[in-house]
Amino acid sequence: MHWKRRRLRARAIARAHQLKCLRRGRWDKNAILLFCTIRNEAERIDWFLHHYRRLGVQHFIFIDNGSTDGTRETLLAQPDVTVYATDASYKQSRFGMDWITWLMLRHGNGHWCLVADADELLIYPHWQSRPLSALTGWLEAEGQGVLPAMMLELYPKGPLDSVPCPAGADPCQTLNWFDAANYTIMHKPLLDCLLIQGGPRARQFFATAPQRAPTLTKLPLIKWSWHYVWVNSTHSILPRVLNRCFSTDGGEGISGVMLHTKFMASVVQKSRIEKHRAEHFGNAPVFDSYYDAVSEAPDLWCPMSTRFEGWEQLEELGLMSRGGWA
Repeated sequence: MHWKRRRLRARAIARAHQLKCLRRGRWDKNAILLFCTIRNEAERIDWFLHHYRRLGVQHFIFIDNGSTDGTRETLLAQPDVTVYATDASYKQSRFGMDWITWLMLRHGNGHWCLVADADELLIYPHWQSRPLSALTGWLEAEGQGVLPAMMLELYPKGPLDSVPCPAGADPCQTLNWFDAANYTIMHKPLLDCLLIQGGPRARQFFATAPQRAPTLTKLPLIKWSWHYVWVNSTHSILPRVLNRCFSTDGGEGISGVMLHTKFMASVVQKSRIEKHRAEHFGNAPVFDSYYDAVSEAPDLWCPMSTRFEGWEQLEELGLMSRGGWA
């Protein structure tokens, strides 16, 4: 694993030349930073910034990968945003993780850092009343450098394109249903991490091939150090000891949830575009049927769907835990 970590770090450094800095902001030494690779997310970006500013993120570092819908211009107008740009292949950069790793090596050392896609909104126990700085302070006092989270996919009731979400609005007001129980958890000994799968995509699109269903394990919040590297998106990291952020003694450790707002009405058209671009899966043709299915605007709601109410509900369902953070 030592050599794998060195190889991945060298790979990230080798792709630094692909990134051009368009705007460099300033932040203090204790700032909580957020890193995000983004492309054509004009309808989401205002709420994304609002949500994470509310949590206490002090500065955002974006990699704009060829946006053409005004996303880049919106970001450049923000005082708390640094913007890098690239037209290089998202797929060939390990789906953006080479770029993210490089920028975290450059800017994140010693900082608490969030890594999130534009359609991912982190919530954690007490998130509406306690800022990220309170959470990170408690984590440090507990000797814990990572907050694990499960990705929870939200969806509307009805065909995906039948319930539009106004640009800049809270997507959770439109995407207010989720799967509460159909999840599997497996321990992966090589990286000492957990593999969580399930949810609406698993039952709707991967019922006959559940091993291909998306990974729902996330490590979105981490106290970064220069010798860390991401392995598989934000699902796992090296050194592998960082992946062991789950309890093994029968107790419950603290965890959050990444609300996944992918299934806004625009996902139908975006799926047609992304199938053609073939930038989001290692073996893209294998997933053509997935894109085709989403393009038909299916209804992901089923009689077992649960209406989303808040973090306390998710804790009662066992999808998040406050651990010892009472």
